[in-house]
Amino acid sequence: METQYFKQYSPTMGRDMEMKVWGHGGRPVLFIPCQDGRFFDFENYKMDAVWGPWIESGRCMVFSIDTNDGESWSNQNGNGYDKAQSYERWISYITGEAVPFIRSMVNEKNGWEGYPGIIVTGCSLGATHAVNLYLRFPDLFDGLLAMSGIYTADYGFGSYRDETVYNNSPVEFLPNMPADHPFIGKYNGHKGIVVVGQGAWEIPDSTFRLRDICAEKGINIWFDIWGYDCKHDWDWWYKQAAYHIPHLMD
Repeated sequence: METQYFKQYSPTMGRDMEMKVWGHGGRPVLFIPCQDGRFFDFENYKMDAVWGPWIESGRCMVFSIDTNDGESWSNQNGNGYDKAQSYERWISYITGEAVPFIRSMVNEKNGWEGYPGIIVTGCSLGATHAVNLYLRFPDLFDGLLAMSGIYTADYGFGSYRDETVYNNSPVEFLPNMPADHPFIGKYNGHKGIVVVGQGAWEIPDSTFRLRDICAEKGINIWFDIWGYDCKHDWDWWYKQAAYHIPHLMD
């Protein structure tokens, strides 16, 4: 399996950011690590083995980046405003720096001239970030596989709210989206999958809420609810990813 490592200075983040890429061709996939995770977690936690058949056959290239959870969602000592601004900088890094890099590399590898949409995926807090990116930026992300996320900003920001926090809390901003908003048509032209179990350590309530909101808005995202034996853990995420990747890659 072809792999590449990149370390580049980010003007948005004000520091070097690291990324690893798996694959030699095909559709771009952005992997968001779990809480406080690093770019190498895709490999260290063996998710590369699950995506391996599609990577090695040239169906997709997976790009894994660093989170900034320690400065935002996980920062127990920070104030809400600073945490929200830090998180939004990371979002801007992804959309303004990582996405153009991913598109350029994929276009070069495949000989494409267009600008492909990106599948975004993650587990746990990585799924939280993935859903947020998919819903906020449908011009950039046209596929989603989110497993065991929490889709309210309460988890990272408690009761603190400002416009930035609101804009990063899907169960808050999505209900206020007008029925004729152009994003809804874009969502419905994409493939979005949100998965959650109901077993140990899972917190499915916000997934259920997001499912109900999408139903009310006519947004076609597949909410796949697994059973009470399904735990918040890698062994189950491997199974869920293996089950859903073929649907995403069709």
